[in-house]
Amino acid sequence: MSMNLVTLLYLIASICFIQALKGLSHPTTSRRGNLFGMLGMGLAVITTIGLVFKLAALSTAEGTSAGIGYIVVGLLVGGTAGSIMAKRVEMTKMPEL
Repeated sequence: MSMNLVTLLYLIASICFIQALKGLSHPTTSRRGNLFGMLGMGLAVITTIGLVFKLAALSTAEGTSAGIGYIVVGLLVGGTAGSIMAKRVEMTKMPEL
């Protein structure tokens, strides 16, 4: 995975995030906005994991695989917090989050 590809994938992910914000601004386009948000986040996470694996393969130092652990912990904490909030907050209160 070259750095040019990583940069391109992050650029595409950021465009997806911008489209997600645009789509979430109106109820009729909210499904498309959510789809763009999920696509952008998935692309960013997969790109980051690929980059960490590449850097770990190039490095000979000990402890280079710790980056994956941080990503997994972040995904678990964020997913848990999001799931709890999604179950507690009413749909009419979502724009206030």
